[in-house]
Amino acid sequence: MHNNYFWIKVLFQTIAILVTAAMFQGIAVENIFTAFFAALILGFFNMVLRPLLIFFTLPLTMLSLGLFIFIINAVILKLTAFFIPGFTVEGFFTSIFGALIISIVSFALNILTFENNSVEVIDLKKKNGNFWE
Repeated sequence: MHNNYFWIKVLFQTIAILVTAAMFQGIAVENIFTAFFAALILGFFNMVLRPLLIFFTLPLTMLSLGLFIFIINAVILKLTAFFIPGFTVEGFFTSIFGALIISIVSFALNILTFENNSVEVIDLKKKNGNFWE
């Protein structure tokens, strides 16, 4: 399930990138394969780089009441475009609104597809010596 879940999330991110490119003139995607690779890199950056950026800019994020997160998302989108040939994001405001639309579309697809996005906790208790039940 986890492996399929990963690829479904990448598919949703790919669709979100294609939708966003159709909405903004400043965002261009050469083809669907470019969007797919952009989705993979964007997901990687969101997993690795975004938490670090949020941590190091925490005072600024708090002073801006969380609005600086939009700037972080825009930087990550521009960085993705830098590494993916055929995927371009032009302009500061385009990258901010593009990142916002990608997030909204991806979130909506996740909500519509997965009924229960919660984490399941299994409570194990030690019984009969060293056996867990």
